[in-house]
Parts: sequence; structure tokens; C-alpha cells
Amino acid sequence: MIAALLLASCGSEQRPATTGVADTQSVTIMTFNVENLFDNVDDPGKDDKAYLAIGDKQTDEHKAACAEVDVPRWRDQCLNWDWSDAIVAQKLSVVASVILQVNDGHGPDVIALQEVENMNILELLRSEYLADAGYRPAILIEGQDDRGIDVAFLSRFATVGSPQLHAISFADDFPERDLDTRGILQADFQLPDGTVLTGYAVHFPAPYHPTEMRIAAYNQLNKLRAALPADRPAFAAGDFNTTSTEDRKKNMLDRFARPYWTVAHDAGCGDCKGTSYYARDDSWSFLDMILWSPARDRSAHTTWQLREDSTHIANRISDQVRDNGTPARFNLPEGTGVSDHWPVVMTIDFK
Repeated sequence: MIAALLLASCGSEQRPATTGVADTQSVTIMTFNVENLFDNVDDPGKDDKAYLAIGDKQTDEHKAACAEVDVPRWRDQCLNWDWSDAIVAQKLSVVASVILQVNDGHGPDVIALQEVENMNILELLRSEYLADAGYRPAILIEGQDDRGIDVAFLSRFATVGSPQLHAISFADDFPERDLDTRGILQADFQLPDGTVLTGYAVHFPAPYHPTEMRIAAYNQLNKLRAALPADRPAFAAGDFNTTSTEDRKKNMLDRFARPYWTVAHDAGCGDCKGTSYYARDDSWSFLDMILWSPARDRSAHTTWQLREDSTHIANRISDQVRDNGTPARFNLPEGTGVSDHWPVVMTIDFK
């Protein structure tokens, strides 16, 4: 169901993102997994029990539902987290500060977001916490994920046509896992020179799901890209959930990304280690990526190109970084941290 439509590791960030909001010659693109950006209103049919104020968690019905949660940490969150108005405000504030560290306080031109509960919380972020950044009404289409997390876009550019949420076709081997997945959100943005830029916001199946599910997601994304007009540049941005271990063992990017796209952090990211850290095996991964594909037919006009060495991790906000130099997830009851993912930013230029 479409519940919401359009309304109207690097130690630090080492280079400026663009020359400014009014610059018509360059565009910055960010991907940011905001880690459970939820309001505190119960959405029927979605598993958002942890993200309620403590006063709304005292019913026998709620406690019984929490008792069914198998993972102890999640069960404790369901019962005891106080997702109060103050906590929601703190979460929104730190997410906004991460976005606004880019582009001299203006934020990137286009943002692909993951783990957003609904249009309500995203529009609150845009209209109150990013009010001066000039973003147009948010783009989010409710998907099937039973946690209620969706992919979304914020952008300064008008869209051409209506956004679409493309379902991913998984093998019949995994029917019970479908509700723990997200579709691919497509939006077509009109750039200052009139070029239409297609963006795909993605959040592929989590690493604990079989590799075959992520392969299906890559294949679906590549099929969508292949169907675009030859003069259409495109990017795919989001949480691809491809760990460094899986990539090393199964050559995921060499098989399913690099033949079709430029992986932005391949084209320059200094000494970036990754965007996500797994303490259990002391490993970094680029779970979060931006993939770039220029227009295939570039004979007739000037095109947009990835700026070399523009890709960087936006992690200069102290709230983003733990004492050991890894991403700081958002924690309760203190309301510290931001997300267990760091954003990636890249710039494209009009050539």
C-alpha cells in the first residue's frame, strides 16, 4: 500500500562537498542509514513496539507481545525503552547535524535514506530540523517490511513523473523472509541543465539472510538500470548489506556491481576503512555505497560525470564516533550517538 507519497573508515571528512547550494555545475549525493528513525506513534500492522513512549508500554497486551521477542536485547527494548518526545527530538537533531555537516552547512543536494519509519517522521525532519536546507517534500513509498522501515529520498530537485517502489523477486526458497526486505525506490530528478537523473534508494537483505537474496537484489537493480534510456545517468545509493567477508569470499562487487556501475569509493576515498564496523570479528565493511552510471550515449550533449576523489565518509560530528573510532549507534536511555552506519557522499560535475 502506498501510505505516503510526494507532498507538493575515514578519520574525518577530508574535502569540501560542493561549491554550494546554488551551484548548477555540481551535485552532491549522500546515502545515510539513519538507524531506526521512528516516531512514537503505533503504526498498525508494523512491528514498532520498541518505539513507543514508556507510558504506552504498560498494557498487558504490549507486555505479552514483547515476551514473544526471542532476542534478549530486542525484548528489553520492547519493554523498557522510553521512546519519548524528547528522545524523538534528540534523534532528529543529531540526524540533521550529520546531514548538515556536508556542503558548508547546507547539506547534500540529494539524500538516499534507509530505516525511515514513515512520511510523518521524515517530513518532521525536513520541515523542522532541515528547514533552511531547501529540500523539497520528501519521497517515501510504504513497503512490506514488517518492522516498518522504508527507503526514502530528500532532494532539492524537482522530480519527473511519479516515484516507483520496485519489488525484488526472490526465489521460492525464501518465502518466509520476504517480509524482512525492502523494495528499490526509484525517483527521476531534473538537474539544473535539464538532464534527468535517475536515483535508486536501496536497502538490501541483511547479512544474516542467504547470499542468494542479495544477489537477487543486485540483479533486480541492474535490470532496472539496463531498462533506462541510453542518455540517462543514474545512481544507486543505500545499504547494500554486503559485508567485506562476503565480498572477499564470493566476489559480490566484481560480479554484480563493477561490471555495470562505478563504485564511488573505488574512485577515491582516501584511507576509508568502511561505513560499518563488526566488533565480533574486528572488521570494517562498506555496507553503505553509492554506485554511479553515466549516460551510456554521450555523443549528443555534455554529460554529468563522477568527480574523481570526491567520495568521502561524512563523520566529522562527534556524536557519530565512539571512543574507539567506530560508528556510534543511537543509545537509550542517554540519547547518545546517531547511527551504527556512517554516510557516504560523492559529487558529480557537469562536463
